Amino acid sequence: MTNNQFLQTILLSFNEFIKAGTSRSTAKLAPLHGSIAKDIVERLNSTTKPNSTYTAMSQGIGNGKEAILNGRYVDKAVDITIFKNNNPIAGIAVKFVMQNYSQNSNNYFENMLGETANLRTNNYPYFQIFIIIDPHPYYKKSGNIDRWETFSQHHMNKYCKLSSDNPACFFHTPDKTLIYVVKIEPDISQDPNITDLNSYLNYYKNNTPTIALSGSSYSGLSSPSTVILNDYDDFANKAYHLISAI
Repeated sequence: MTNNQFLQTILLSFNEFIKAGTSRSTAKLAPLHGSIAKDIVERLNSTTKPNSTYTAMSQGIGNGKEAILNGRYVDKAVDITIFKNNNPIAGIAVKFVMQNYSQNSNNYFENMLGETANLRTNNYPYFQIFIIIDPHPYYKKSGNIDRWETFSQHHMNKYCKLSSDNPACFFHTPDKTLIYVVKIEPDISQDPNITDLNSYLNYYKNNTPTIALSGSSYSGLSSPSTVILNDYDDFANKAYHLISAI
């Protein structure tokens, strides 16, 4: 799956959200999780070792169910689980944020560290994919849009710090993390008619959206880095190499 194909997969997920009318709908997960799982497995099987076969479990493929991995502290249903000869060997978590990021940004990050440590300390390589729309609406409890938010350098700083961590030393650090910042067009953040969730949804139901990378720039990622910015193909290739070494 190329970067452009990955963008189109994100757009399919966004369109499922528009149809469902809520970001909590699991319908948006199937095209995204399924496409990533298929791509990683295809990369692994393209140069498979003798007597080794790779498969995956996630929404969007097979029976559409997630596998549960045994964590060191608690068992965890994982977005995408990679199997080698029917044995689970690695996990990939996927987060797609469409609204109200700022109030949850620290919770997202802390939860990511916790779930990663729980599985990596039980000898599962673990990867994170974080996708965010920029700009995105921040809703009040009433459903009215309070403001439009961007994924800023301030938000990126915690990932910059993470980028210098050595996963061999810090088990809370994912083996690789992909940050993917996208924009949905037309950009309606300046449209005075878009005032609440319903008007936001209705606009994209009646106007076909397109997608692109946001174009925002960020500084501070280390080199070499455990965090990859806006390059799915590079992330998937590095994940493939790490998983195939198991």
